[in-house]
Amino acid sequence: MITEGVSYHCFNCGFKASWQPGRPLSVKFKKLLRWLNVEDNIITKCGLEALRLKEDDTYVGAVSAIPTFIDKALPMGAKPMLSWITENPEEMHPALEYMYSRGYTIDDYNWHWTNEDGFQNRLIIPFYYQKRIVGYTARLIRDGKIKYISEQQPGYVFNLDNQSYDRKFVLVTEGPLDAICVDGCAVMSNEMSPQQITQLKQLQKEVIIVPDRDEAGIKLAEQAIEQGFSVSMPNWPEGVKDINDAVKKYGKLYALWAVVSSKEAMPLKIQLRMKKWIN
Repeated sequence: MITEGVSYHCFNCGFKASWQPGRPLSVKFKKLLRWLNVEDNIITKCGLEALRLKEDDTYVGAVSAIPTFIDKALPMGAKPMLSWITENPEEMHPALEYMYSRGYTIDDYNWHWTNEDGFQNRLIIPFYYQKRIVGYTARLIRDGKIKYISEQQPGYVFNLDNQSYDRKFVLVTEGPLDAICVDGCAVMSNEMSPQQITQLKQLQKEVIIVPDRDEAGIKLAEQAIEQGFSVSMPNWPEGVKDINDAVKKYGKLYALWAVVSSKEAMPLKIQLRMKKWIN
């Protein structure tokens, strides 16, 4: 039984394409295969096989199977920023300043950093699953084309480990930095995969999607409606584009209150709010 998928994201041009078992090949994924010099007859065969898998009774349930994650290494030389503090390398100061400028403290997450070439100007966010490191993203701290360098396994949900049993809500954002603000989860995209949806539902809590205030965020909100999740789009003032901006402007307690008090589960009300969400 096939349970794996494939996802491609070019951090230079922003092109994304993916395929999950049970889905037909998308136009974007076929385009990616052609760019990789896959012959058209092979692409056609792959498309037919994807359709066959979708209809195969033996495949039922494979799409939503909980994925397994293997351990992954962080960039060479990476270690917690708290460990670097005693050494106090001057090269690390811009990363600290960036972290503070985004409204975070060094205690908010197990931030990492390394002085290796290519990562000196990045803040490293390890991905944990069952207390194991299974990937990371390294955020550029200054202007540049490649904002993120990531090692992410298909189906991974950021910060899932910390959604304790006594919580009533699970806040879900697009990016990990937003999730860290409110100790929520992140799907690292504007679209949830079937495996991610399954993991969120298995928490057996009310899932509240908190989309970014842009076209991509609208896409995530629409998917939330399909899955029966709640969506929160607070009436933030102009300039507040995501939950991180809200926390910086109002503080974590008020931002959380605004998110929870603005949550909506009725599809029609969510759709009406979406029309006013982008400013």
